[in-house]
Amino acid sequence: MDPMPKVTLIGAGSAVFARQLVTDILAVDGLDAGVFALVDIDAGRLDLARRIVERLVELSGKAWRVDASTERLDVLANTDYVINSIEVAGLKNVRFDYDIPMRYGVDQCIGDTIGPGGIFKALRTGPAWLDIVSDVQRIAPKAAILNYTNPMSILTLAALRTVDLPVVGLCHSVQGTSRQLADYLGIDYADMTWECAGINHNAWFTKLELAGEDLYPRLRDRARLPEIYEQDPVRFEVMLDLGAFVTESSGHFSEYVPYFRKRPDLIQRYTRAGYLGESGFYANNWPRWRRENDESIEAMLRGDKPVPLARSLEYGADIIEAIECGRSASIHGNVLNNGSIDNLPEGCVEVECRVDRDGIKAQHFGALPEQLAALNRAHMAVHELVVDALIERDRQKAKYALMLDPLTAAVCSVDEIDRLFEEMWNAERESLSAFG
Repeated sequence: MDPMPKVTLIGAGSAVFARQLVTDILAVDGLDAGVFALVDIDAGRLDLARRIVERLVELSGKAWRVDASTERLDVLANTDYVINSIEVAGLKNVRFDYDIPMRYGVDQCIGDTIGPGGIFKALRTGPAWLDIVSDVQRIAPKAAILNYTNPMSILTLAALRTVDLPVVGLCHSVQGTSRQLADYLGIDYADMTWECAGINHNAWFTKLELAGEDLYPRLRDRARLPEIYEQDPVRFEVMLDLGAFVTESSGHFSEYVPYFRKRPDLIQRYTRAGYLGESGFYANNWPRWRRENDESIEAMLRGDKPVPLARSLEYGADIIEAIECGRSASIHGNVLNNGSIDNLPEGCVEVECRVDRDGIKAQHFGALPEQLAALNRAHMAVHELVVDALIERDRQKAKYALMLDPLTAAVCSVDEIDRLFEEMWNAERESLSAFG
């Protein structure tokens, strides 16, 4: 019998994201029919998503049905896959997430997964997310949950701790960075073999080889060439000093560690424009990007712009194809560390997972080099405290998490962190009503 899955996209109003995932699923050979159920609490953005998904189905020539509702309970029944891409009160708070920490000297580039911005995004998003996964458990108990919303590690761990369903967090940093590395090395990607593990945005390429040859000596030599180094300064510094290349971009990764953003002279030395570390890059640009993305979708619908139909490197469709069509796949997913990485605690880790008709199975990696595991453990402690704060509705645990955040702690005293937290809480109080 041909597979006819039901895929529910929650937060489908992030229409560019929904467009790409639907494009990927429609590109799977053999997935010729099914249901896309689109959910968003913003009726206008939901309508935009519905129209572009219907257009994609039409262009594919396949027999997928498209349902849409602002109420997830209307469409969750019989769902096989829930894809989460919600955004909770982001536009209202993106300035607070950047401007308030900046007054205390905490200089963020992206600030949506860690640091003050990431922790407060988790506090705003987490309660809604836990309501969603609870509804999925109750109404669609056979569904697999694929989370794309940041902060990835915190939200995925919160779901794993509260529902008894398969949950995996999906990012594109592993597959994207592995291809960047082949480019930096000047080799064909298909010829390179690699291993990567850690936590989201802090996973490490512990093995890079070409026909059995260790590529790290060559990469270290390449990193000393200005034209190569300048493409990724922070990541090359980390590789040269700590021994491995990390998965997240230079700008975003510079927020995860205490070395690059705690003083103006260091920011000037190590960061560059845009994703290479520009201060406030996300806060200053994300509202415009969001608006332009919506305008781009409208242009596609009018016929003023071509509709891209190429399958992306995102793992969502790979998972659905493997389970529905029996074509096994290897992905890197964010899952519970149930013995995959020997020297990290039980928390959310990013490791290779094999996927087949029986579902998603995390693979055993072994131990990370201790200096890399130590950096991961520092963030896993923050994740645990924020997850506890969400489950227990305990704002004090969220404050403890901020006190342990590596960059914030490198810049501020505990008293300053206390005041920073309270100022952000007061500014964002309207979006934190779940905490009472």
